[in-house]
Amino acid sequence: MTRFWNVRDNADAIFATFLLIAVLVLCVVVPLLWPIDPVRGTLTATFKPPLSVIGGELHPLGTDQLGRDLLARLGLGTAISLSIVLAASAISVVLGTTLGMIAGYYRGWFDIIIMRAVDVQLAIPFILLILLIVAVIGPSMGNLVVVLGVTGWAVFARVARAKTLEIRELEYIDASRSIGLSDMVIIFRHVLPNITGPITVLMTLDLPRLIILEASVGFLGLGVQPPTPTLGNLIGEGRSFILLANWLVLYPGLVIGAVVIGCNLIGDWLVRRADSRNT
Repeated sequence: MTRFWNVRDNADAIFATFLLIAVLVLCVVVPLLWPIDPVRGTLTATFKPPLSVIGGELHPLGTDQLGRDLLARLGLGTAISLSIVLAASAISVVLGTTLGMIAGYYRGWFDIIIMRAVDVQLAIPFILLILLIVAVIGPSMGNLVVVLGVTGWAVFARVARAKTLEIRELEYIDASRSIGLSDMVIIFRHVLPNITGPITVLMTLDLPRLIILEASVGFLGLGVQPPTPTLGNLIGEGRSFILLANWLVLYPGLVIGAVVIGCNLIGDWLVRRADSRNT
């Protein structure tokens, strides 16, 4: 317990926690409490720098090309982007883990089909596949969640299958079969709890990939459509004015960086904790 709370040994996790808490405050508190409408603009207040006061209203992060408050848009955009990423991650985890466990437990033709589908999925660059699908079915929040979720299941399936292959040979699984438990009961009652740890670590490490993919799609204009803000389309809108108002790109970029760094540090810390338990 002393080692667990040792600041030096857990400095990365503590720093990552502060980063993620700051992002959560931004995406929860600002949309709820900040009084300025994120889609209401004032054309006489365009490109105002951070800490500007316009009409008695403070704009801590400045305004954009339409005079909209950047803090309000950044808070709402962060909330929307994280909602998309978390929903997509949930789809990937549930779909990939379920298929991986079934493939690893039953083996045979089902295992072959799932693993070949995984190989095909991993052979295609994610960003190209996502852009192709979104361009065909159309850009919307729901479509983006489904596309990101479905294109990310393969990694979870491979890990779940590998762990299931180990667990299915253990004695308590044979004992469960001998007392008449069905295969589905064994998979979800005995196999799933034992692979939750690796899947959780993998999910933490996969979140940065999803946030960057979501931002990339939004940057290219194929994600959630304006005037609804997301981190990606905030940067996409601001890139044309980067020399005139660099804060339009700077602050969304910092939020993306904070999420990516925070998730990666938490994931690395969880890997180290798991390794220390196994040694």
